[in-house]
Amino acid sequence: MKNIVVLGSSGSIGVQTLDVAVNMKNYINVLGLSVNSNIEILKTQIKKFKPEAVCVNSSQALESLKLWIKKQKLKTKIFLGDDGLESLVSLKKIDTIVCAITGHAALNPILKAIAAQKNIALANKEALVIAGKIIMDLAEKNSSKIIPVDSEHSAIFQCCAGQKKSQIKKILLTASGGPFYKYKKDFSKITVAQALDHPTWKMGKKITIDSATLMNKGLEAIEACVLFDLPIDKIEIVIHPQSIIHSMVEFVDGCVLAQLSNPDMRLPIQYALTYPERIKSNIKQLNLTEISKLEFFKPNFEKFPCLAIAINAAKKGGLWPAIMSIANEAAVNAFLNGKILFTDIAKIISKTLLNFKGQSKIVDIKNLLKVEQWTKNYAQRLIEAKQR
Repeated sequence: MKNIVVLGSSGSIGVQTLDVAVNMKNYINVLGLSVNSNIEILKTQIKKFKPEAVCVNSSQALESLKLWIKKQKLKTKIFLGDDGLESLVSLKKIDTIVCAITGHAALNPILKAIAAQKNIALANKEALVIAGKIIMDLAEKNSSKIIPVDSEHSAIFQCCAGQKKSQIKKILLTASGGPFYKYKKDFSKITVAQALDHPTWKMGKKITIDSATLMNKGLEAIEACVLFDLPIDKIEIVIHPQSIIHSMVEFVDGCVLAQLSNPDMRLPIQYALTYPERIKSNIKQLNLTEISKLEFFKPNFEKFPCLAIAINAAKKGGLWPAIMSIANEAAVNAFLNGKILFTDIAKIISKTLLNFKGQSKIVDIKNLLKVEQWTKNYAQRLIEAKQR
């Protein structure tokens, strides 16, 4: 049995992870869960999995959950807030932490879990974008494995198995193109509902908007650099609308290896939890004879400026990816709340980067905290200016 904790268990990846756990009940034991505010989903999950401990993010939720657990005659411990997450990921019996927390809030729990020598099934890209070297160095020091859950990075991870880094010519990072790759109307008129209507994947709101702007692929390019220790010029982004090939790796001899499967996140989740083993799943098998075509296109950087911004930030390095990612999170949140236009997302990120005057090269926790606060404040001022 592998004992796991699912951070962000009420979100899309968290729910799918628990679906995998149900179908692998003889292999996976859910020992802990955490949510931000969705207590009703958490109650359902507690009933089903009876974890040893859970964590919530508000005192009100804590008291409500305490009464409910007592009424249910359960023995589940309840932790609270950031300190609670640290306690949850440090439980002695835990083998693997599934990090499905969205955005930059995942950084601290990831660092705490690695410090506790846990393996990480990572479904969060922002933490690696802002603090990749810090995370990877700490993982090496503590002998913690970081197994990617993103379908693209899982594909690359599998294609690179047994290969030397020196043999890799480049990574071909595939992208669905989102809902607007062939869109020819005014991008400034795009609504939240349109941007959330992804043609292939069902994901959380933040990642879905990132997919619509193609920022998600920029973040994934930086994540690939960190995970596989490669420069950004060895990452090539390829639009592949069918989302059957999840990524490819080209080697110096001209051989290209690809990982193919139906677009279902449960497969990379399962692989991250069973690695290095492969176990039979109930996921729909790929039938190549049912697929009429597989298409590949070059990305349009002018049409999707967020992608160009991310690649440029990766080239500059240092704190630039962190500033870019933090500003993007603020802008996406503003768009989701109807405060700015779809096209304002890229403008706010770009202006924030252009106006940063601080130390941009040294990446440590102290500098990250400073730059995070400055970026949030500056991006917020730009958002408020758009509303006047």
